[in-house]
Amino acid sequence: MRSLAEAFGFSKGVPGGSGPYAKGFAEAVLALDKDPFLSVVDRDLRLISVFDDLKYDRADMDMMSGPMRRRVVQKLAPMGFRQISGTVLENQVDNIRLYMPKFRALGESPFDATRYTERREQDWFVLTPTQTACQLIDHYPHMEAVERIKELVVKHPINLYRLMDYLERKPAHEAFHNAIGHLKYVQRMAVEAEPLRSRRALR
Repeated sequence: MRSLAEAFGFSKGVPGGSGPYAKGFAEAVLALDKDPFLSVVDRDLRLISVFDDLKYDRADMDMMSGPMRRRVVQKLAPMGFRQISGTVLENQVDNIRLYMPKFRALGESPFDATRYTERREQDWFVLTPTQTACQLIDHYPHMEAVERIKELVVKHPINLYRLMDYLERKPAHEAFHNAIGHLKYVQRMAVEAEPLRSRRALR
């Protein structure tokens, strides 16, 4: 199995990471953005989003489908990642794992998607767009979170109704209520235009 340094022409021993990690996967992963169904949403939080759908119902389950998981496996294989379980991909050479959190319960909050999965500093989460938006809300100041989610929804629409139903009684979540209307508008405009308009969920 090739290391990321070998696969992408990076030199080993880059400061700030183990082996080629710092300059390896953190940069090589940006190649995933060329795929319309995958998006590197945040390199600091180490979040990858997988396109889900264009339209949602409030009662829709928020989970990674089989086709979504297969897309991730297919696109990460050239980077040396192999599926070691139903929810984990690993590059053994560079000691990096990608976690696709398990679906646990029908009523589970998308804010809880990563709560029961421990990861190391070099590991990443692969999430649905709605789960990704929840991570941004929980980790960034309100206005910055809103701006980052605006960038997300024009590429990967999210289930704003489900997200709204699970906002908690804490300042970051209560402040986000005021942004829902604007995000609905931004997302609707994106869905009604190309390239999203003709995109379909993975089958």
